[in-house]
Amino acid sequence: MPHDIAVLSLNAATEHAARRGFGQARPAGPERVGVELEMLAMGRDGRRAPHDVVVAVVESLGPLASGTTLTFEPGGQLELSTPPVASVDEACTGLEADLALVAEPLAEHGIVLVGSGVDPSPGLHRVSRSARYDAMDDYFGDESRGWGNAGRTMMCATAGLQVNLDFDARTPSPDTRWGLAHVLGPVLAGSFANSPLFAGGPSGWKSYRLANWWRLDPSRTRSAGGRGPAPEAWAAYVLDAQVMLIRDGDGCVPVRTPLSFRQWVSSGHPLGFPTLDDLDYHVTTLFPPVRPRGWLELRMVDSLPRPWWRVPVAVATALVYDAEAGEAAAQAAWDTADLWVEASRSGLAHPALALAARECFAIARESLGRMGAGAATVDAVGEYVDRYVDRGRCPADEVLDHWRATGERFLPGDRSWAAVPRTAVRP
Repeated sequence: MPHDIAVLSLNAATEHAARRGFGQARPAGPERVGVELEMLAMGRDGRRAPHDVVVAVVESLGPLASGTTLTFEPGGQLELSTPPVASVDEACTGLEADLALVAEPLAEHGIVLVGSGVDPSPGLHRVSRSARYDAMDDYFGDESRGWGNAGRTMMCATAGLQVNLDFDARTPSPDTRWGLAHVLGPVLAGSFANSPLFAGGPSGWKSYRLANWWRLDPSRTRSAGGRGPAPEAWAAYVLDAQVMLIRDGDGCVPVRTPLSFRQWVSSGHPLGFPTLDDLDYHVTTLFPPVRPRGWLELRMVDSLPRPWWRVPVAVATALVYDAEAGEAAAQAAWDTADLWVEASRSGLAHPALALAARECFAIARESLGRMGAGAATVDAVGEYVDRYVDRGRCPADEVLDHWRATGERFLPGDRSWAAVPRTAVRP
């Protein structure tokens, strides 16, 4: 794409970023739920599975009838992205079926899908090549920026769970749900922290995945909340974020000299000035814990094993879509709204986060009853509360307990997502 003329003003860029984040009309009908779940493809020896084998299995499936897409992150993490559907139960039931569809043929090759926020194996390498990933790797690996190996770790070792929710169609203002998502963020992050190990042992964080994000470029990873009305706040965030790369023909050029998008619009770059298409692409390189794209992406939760990945989907949906529940949860979590780092470090061992989580989960359980959620969803939330939340624990605590007792990096349940078929496992 040519960048040789100044086709974009700051006013136009601001209006476009706000409109693409918040101004897209939601289709008529029920408020929708979408899920994006990243999983680690591991051999039964606890090591990352051969990527070419995983790719071959995934490609053999062809397009899934459900509309769920299967893609790979730079380190080979498998991501399942569901289409938006009309309820929590439909989203979770569909994703469960798609996971089984993928997991069964992988199991025939001795490969299991592991729900963990990070792969703690040493010496991870990028296996997916593209111009975008090459430029991203170069940008994050620039030693002058002081980010160390955080970029490579993020790209190659981390796995998250993202919940996608609509804005409220009953009001033209997106501020309520935008603000609520940010208030709830640390509680959700701490409640579902599931990545305490890295480089062979405890990292000192319950969610090393999120801790690693905090080590990266803060202009694209810090929270965008608390900066004023939602569309204006998001537009300012987008324009102030550093430009990671500039597309040039079929390639991507990493931007090594600090350059915000605002500066690119105002002063240009040797490759030219940006267009609206460049602005849209720039947004795809921003990774805050809550990201608006015409809907809300809640990105603060670690990947979780079966059946626990259902729980953040259910809890987030109940608290965001049920106005009564959302108001009560916002009050319960108000004092913890800025505890992002504490949630990553301590999970629910942090007293304030533990208290807020107990209240928020109780509110969510009542809301799910009002919403008519199915037994599988309600039971999973109840079991999660009993096992973790009411005890001030999160999955990371179990991982640490198991590692201290056995030296193993994953819980036994994480390594048996799909039962091995009765036929012999192929090497």
